[in-house]
Amino acid sequence: MSAWLLRGGLLVLVLASYWGIYQHGRSNESAEWQARWNARDAGDKQAWAIDERAERDKEQDRQNSINKAVQDGQRKIDSAVADAVTARSAAGSLQRTVDDLTERLKRTPSSNSCTAAASQAAARTALVLADLFKRADQRAGDLAADADQSRSRGVTCEQAYDGVWK
Repeated sequence: MSAWLLRGGLLVLVLASYWGIYQHGRSNESAEWQARWNARDAGDKQAWAIDERAERDKEQDRQNSINKAVQDGQRKIDSAVADAVTARSAAGSLQRTVDDLTERLKRTPSSNSCTAAASQAAARTALVLADLFKRADQRAGDLAADADQSRSRGVTCEQAYDGVWK
């Protein structure tokens, strides 16, 4: 019986050593694969960081382009407002001239009664036309200022859009 016991013990010892060798191989293989995964993960993180930096740079360039377009647009709007003020000043001067002429027309005496009635009708017509001219000039100035600002805003918007899609 001791031979069977010795053979059985030897068999258990051989099986245990094979099991140990198998487990050692599995742990080495697992460590090797883990090292590969860690290297791949590190490479992915590095690539992600590089890509993120590149995208942030693009975003900054786009934002700078938009900011420049907004500043240029604001300069154009300010210029349009200044031009509108200058035009209103010139229009005001012209309107004062028209007012002076209408006042002179009102004060012009007429010696003949027939010409006086015609003169009064002409004076009323001139006053109506002068008032109409003032209103038309004022409205034209308002529309021109609005058009200038709208165009400047539109150009600014186009520049910002183009800056985003560069």
